[in-house]
Amino acid sequence: MILLAAVCSGIAAYAAAGIAMGRPLRVARRATPKPSVSRHERWLAQAGVPSTPLAFWAVSVGLGVAAFLVVAVVTGAPLVALVPAVAVGCVPRSYFGRRRAGRLRAVQGAWPDALRDVGASLASGRSLSGAVGELAVTGPDALRDAFARFASTARLVGVGPALELVKESLADPTSDRVLEVLVMASERGGAIVQQIVDDLVVTTTKDLKVLDEIETEGLEMKINARAVLVLPWLVLVALTVRGGAFRDFYRSSAGLLVIVVGAAFSAIGYVWITRLGRSLEEERVFGGARVGAGAAS
Repeated sequence: MILLAAVCSGIAAYAAAGIAMGRPLRVARRATPKPSVSRHERWLAQAGVPSTPLAFWAVSVGLGVAAFLVVAVVTGAPLVALVPAVAVGCVPRSYFGRRRAGRLRAVQGAWPDALRDVGASLASGRSLSGAVGELAVTGPDALRDAFARFASTARLVGVGPALELVKESLADPTSDRVLEVLVMASERGGAIVQQIVDDLVVTTTKDLKVLDEIETEGLEMKINARAVLVLPWLVLVALTVRGGAFRDFYRSSAGLLVIVVGAAFSAIGYVWITRLGRSLEEERVFGGARVGAGAAS
């Protein structure tokens, strides 16, 4: 009892001293833990794949093995089936990669309209928290899921940490920039918030226009490059479907050498074309947010 009384007296004295100095006692809330998500798991989530990385790669390998067996049976030359099997095994990665890019592009393209909605809500007298929370209901479809828990989270940990959680769920450079500015606006408050949101609409629209131009200019080159890589192997499969000199040749050691050399050149060409034709992905400068920062009450 004496120890308990001493502790209570100490706390009371600390609180009184803080009030006297104009710095009242603050009790820090526990920082909301960030989910430990690997890069592959985030990639699958962004692509909309409800699967683990292990299951995803297992399906890819299974497709490659199935393609190898089918082509080997049809052509009668197992060596010819190697490269098509590898190509089929890479199809899920390629397909969901394009799907992921499309989903992220939809998120990026939704920000101008979302910011206009936020600006309209601010102009009608809503707070920034209320305006952003409305995106879960009236905002663009690509952003509604990300803001579904924003209102409840903002009540628990504050607007800034809630926006940080949204930023990590979207994991997109454009969203990072927009949300980082919104975090700054929530900290500064006042009439400047409306001006910040209006400026965000202009700058985000310009950035998306530049991205559209870059993607359009490189699309034709990417299609032609992939067609050049695929067509020779389709011709090879067609030549070995029927028995004859072509099938016999590609069953021999000389045929193996031709396939290995051709596959090596195809791989080198694919890597080269990919490096020349890819658009550099913007790094997440504002990524890896500290969720618990500023969560004191």
